[in-house]
Amino acid sequence: MKVIGIGNAIIDVLCKVEENFLIENNLIKGSMKLIDENNLNNLLDKIKIEKVISGGSAANTIFGLAKLGNKVGFIGKVNNDEFGKKYEKGLIDENIDFIFSKKKENLATGTCLILITPDSERTMCTFLGIAGKINEKDINIDKIKNSEISFLEGYLWDKGEPKKAFDKVISNSNLSAMSLSDIFCVERHKESFLNLIRNKLDIIFANEGEIMAIINAKKFDDVISFSKEINKLIVITRGEKGSVAINGTKITECSAEKNLKIIDLTGAGDLFAAGFLHSYMKKDSIKDCLLNATKLSSIIIQKYGARI
Repeated sequence: MKVIGIGNAIIDVLCKVEENFLIENNLIKGSMKLIDENNLNNLLDKIKIEKVISGGSAANTIFGLAKLGNKVGFIGKVNNDEFGKKYEKGLIDENIDFIFSKKKENLATGTCLILITPDSERTMCTFLGIAGKINEKDINIDKIKNSEISFLEGYLWDKGEPKKAFDKVISNSNLSAMSLSDIFCVERHKESFLNLIRNKLDIIFANEGEIMAIINAKKFDDVISFSKEINKLIVITRGEKGSVAINGTKITECSAEKNLKIIDLTGAGDLFAAGFLHSYMKKDSIKDCLLNATKLSSIIIQKYGARI
């Protein structure tokens, strides 16, 4: 197997609603709100489901790699409920090996309700459910050892059981990569993430804000100095400034694509990672890795959702 992703198994439930629905349910248009299971079930009772998609950050990267022809797998925790079964089917339909045995859990499968109003704006309500309760028993060591790269998402990291799962993955990986996920995730787990970057991971994906926050950088030159010091491959997206990969003392830059009709930024970083890893495994130059990553992320932001 080429890559195994480990992350939050969140099923995206797409629904069309009127503006009044948001007002009646105290939802702010365009926002993302964390909800509990009661809120989820209450909302589900009121809507008509248009489509369900197996989602989550690391899963989006794995879907991208599968579309590019790679043999890939995914480890994510779901319940043996209706959405859990649909999540598994979504992976299998895309030729992704779902490396998790469903069983009855005390929490439902993680769910993100994506409420789409007539103006195409998306309002999200997320119930994390069992997704974030992954533990070391959920990790198949043989599968990890027999894959080229293990890819983790920062969203999944937490002290306790998820940390043990991370440690088990990284210690048994041939090559370990991780996305820092988002700035709020970085701020919550700064010390732990910094330890992972310095001492455990081989490849790190981050945007400029995330990597600067984690080392308290005042300017981007501080990031370059830090990256050279730790001698890892750090891949950084910088918005309109493009992207840069720092591999030891070698710095490679890539410009952003111009004149794009940006529709939805969902999955941009996830697909960037997919494009980069696809080229990296083919032993392309780092410049070509960045070019392929940029191309894939440019495609995804010009359409809705995170599927190419």
